[in-house]
Amino acid sequence: MAVTLKDVAELAGVSRSAVSRTYTEGASVSVKTRKKVMSAATALGYSPNALASSLTTGRTKMIGLVSNNFHNPVFLEVFDLFTRGLQQRDLRPLLVNLTDETDPDASIRMLRQYSVDGVIVASSTLPPAFAKAFRDAGVPAVHSFGRHSALPDVDVLGIDNIAAGRLAARTLIERGYTEVGFLGGPADATSTLDREKGFLSEVALHKGMSATTSFANAYSFEAGHSEMTRLLKSDPAQAYFCADDVLSIGALSALQSARLRVPADVGLIGLNDMKMASWANINLTTIHNPFPEIIAASIERVAALVQDQDIPPQARLFDCSVVERGTLRPRRN
Repeated sequence: MAVTLKDVAELAGVSRSAVSRTYTEGASVSVKTRKKVMSAATALGYSPNALASSLTTGRTKMIGLVSNNFHNPVFLEVFDLFTRGLQQRDLRPLLVNLTDETDPDASIRMLRQYSVDGVIVASSTLPPAFAKAFRDAGVPAVHSFGRHSALPDVDVLGIDNIAAGRLAARTLIERGYTEVGFLGGPADATSTLDREKGFLSEVALHKGMSATTSFANAYSFEAGHSEMTRLLKSDPAQAYFCADDVLSIGALSALQSARLRVPADVGLIGLNDMKMASWANINLTTIHNPFPEIIAASIERVAALVQDQDIPPQARLFDCSVVERGTLRPRRN
């Protein structure tokens, strides 16, 4: 049978309330009593019941982790970092799949049923209003990879997608490309819109440059392959900024199927620097998105908001940089 709080109290020679206080964060208990309880708990192999503890503290330590693109393999890396980071802080992630969801109300109801202490919206495509809906419902919320705003309604942490678009354009220009293309994700995704805006604004600053734009219907391999296949039916650009690594890998596959060489015939640059991008058979030149730093800061922020919901929301930007690999021609001297 499972070891109970009563068993620990009897072995330690203390009251059950003393055992309960020992495992309640912030509760008053003497050092001597704590040592007795911990020694007895170790001897018996006792672990406190998390659900029972939540009834005492009013905190479940559960954090809703909300996303809407489970088709993009980069999110395996993202979820790995989030779940390990939360668990290291003794928090419990509750993963919520919002694929094709546009109304946050159902998610709010579900997360309330589980009495989560806070929510992290991990998405570059969901609009800012989605995370705000959780905050308006009284649930502390952080939007990781969300759209930057000088005056955000909730905490937003991520890269400046407009700046990333500019960086991609400058990288292509430095390599002598004059006919470039933007291949984005869904046309209504905030990340797509901002990356396109930055890319085109940078191209417009340089004489002799021309740019085309196109959009895949999702941030997925299949969507990138399909859109590049369509583009190849007419005159393709000399090089493309694919606004996500998985789109780039789909586009690379389409180019290889058409017996075109990368970068000799068409150049590619992606965004995210997912682990797959470094594989020898892909070797994608891309823009590094500092996921570990963004995720660690997001966890730190949601933990702080759980303690104090009155902390004013902030927008925090993280630097991105080009990772040189093999899908672009070398820089011109």
